[in-house]
Amino acid sequence: MVTYEDVPQRFNAARYFLDRNVEEGRGDRVALYCGDRQVTYRELVELSNRIGHVLRELGVRPEHRVLLALSDGVEFVATWYAVLKVGAVSAEVYTYLQVHDYAYYLDYARPQVVVTDPSTHERVREAARSVGFAGRILAVGVGELEPGEDDFRRLVAQAPPDLEPADTSKDDFALWKFTTGTTGRPKAVVHCHYAPYLSFWNYAQEVIRYTAEDVVLPVPKLFFGYARDCAALFPFGVGASAVVFPERSTPERIFELVARYRPTLLIQVPTMINAMVNHPDADRYDLSCVRLATSAGEALPAELYQRWKQKFGVEVVDGIGSSELYHIYVSNRLGEVRPGSVGRPCPGYRAEVRDPEGRALPPGEVGELWVWGQTAALMYWKDRGKSVRTFHGNWVRTGDLFRQDADGFLWYQGRADDLMKVGGVWVAPLEVEECLMRHPAVAECAVVPEAQEGLTVPVAYVALRDPARAGPEVARALQEFVRQHLSPHKYPRQVRFVEALPRTPSGKVDRKRLREAVPPQEAPAGSGSATPTPAL
Repeated sequence: MVTYEDVPQRFNAARYFLDRNVEEGRGDRVALYCGDRQVTYRELVELSNRIGHVLRELGVRPEHRVLLALSDGVEFVATWYAVLKVGAVSAEVYTYLQVHDYAYYLDYARPQVVVTDPSTHERVREAARSVGFAGRILAVGVGELEPGEDDFRRLVAQAPPDLEPADTSKDDFALWKFTTGTTGRPKAVVHCHYAPYLSFWNYAQEVIRYTAEDVVLPVPKLFFGYARDCAALFPFGVGASAVVFPERSTPERIFELVARYRPTLLIQVPTMINAMVNHPDADRYDLSCVRLATSAGEALPAELYQRWKQKFGVEVVDGIGSSELYHIYVSNRLGEVRPGSVGRPCPGYRAEVRDPEGRALPPGEVGELWVWGQTAALMYWKDRGKSVRTFHGNWVRTGDLFRQDADGFLWYQGRADDLMKVGGVWVAPLEVEECLMRHPAVAECAVVPEAQEGLTVPVAYVALRDPARAGPEVARALQEFVRQHLSPHKYPRQVRFVEALPRTPSGKVDRKRLREAVPPQEAPAGSGSATPTPAL
């Protein structure tokens, strides 16, 4: 276990994870595969140095924010390290957002520079106009530029390839991680240079055991800290390689990339695990190169774990992490996987299930998970109230409901704010969802509360393996299935069929959209609705 006290006082994360590979003789090893490009550590260091000079020319100084609105690729990784290298603060946003979303981020973060590419530039430009953005837009591969916008490639080509990293301390601000915003506007949690170092040693090395021979393929995009760290931070700590690609992740694309690059680590989320298992041509694909898959973002159901393992023969190590604690803090281990659980605390972390008064609960009881770890963020930016409620020294109130078994394994029970009281009794949506997922007709589902005639009832949104079967008969069968396996009051009063569940950019079910969705024509309580919900 590595602690905060083990981190050198003068410490720059970019120097440690990127430059050190050249300093220690690994400069000719491949750091990134991207299409036909194979970028060595030496080339990536030089590109990052050039970008660092450009950022300084554009006025970026220590603690200034730089917002990355970039597709995954070499430029994304090099720019992220350049920001840290010059002592500034990096924040990353999804590339498929709307103008009003980018306007929110620009107004909230007030970056000195925002970096765009053709996938985001027009929307960021419009957002910048709407909020009176006073910084610079640094555009990668964009043709027509306007005042206040700069050509990334032209400036980078003119910049020198050498750059001494800023003399930062381990306690200097280094990066923001945005919350996923499933229940409101995303907030940034603030981390310092020491946090990635601790996460690398206590999770990547102690749990996943990265080696120099690993090739890492991330399914989520790099704006998501889970994917960025697993693919562009942790591998660099040991001189390994990663695959980056700008396209959206689809089962077909992931299968293609596995065949081309033969990765040893697959950074997964339950949504893609489900999609790959259910792919009609799944049996044709060979995943024998993958020594291990990780899963995070939301709990991996035991049934889905078993289907993946049976289909591909690849072990999945599920875990849970958060922006508030930098990365994963509870995880299963290779050879010790308990399907359906998220595992046990990683080295350097402690976890307690507590009641609403903050008292530890005995094994088997459901309560809120509190986690102690030295990677706890400093604060939520511009939200003192939420910071005080969440951060208690190195203890973090996660807002997640868990039960812990006698062996210390933790079992996710949903979000504290997702609980619904039905007939005077608390119901956890996840329990109903896990039950529905055991039905052979169900591909994915989510259960949310809805007010009907002044009462709260559970409503299930279900995507079927065979959408043509959607109808009242299947809806009633699903309701009866839940009645048979759970307490009768927990069955969904309505079943609404959808083609797919709405998801946040990080892959989690977007329950906020489900709650706000325009419902189909109401069927009587206790019946099923066969009409797909139009808002989804």
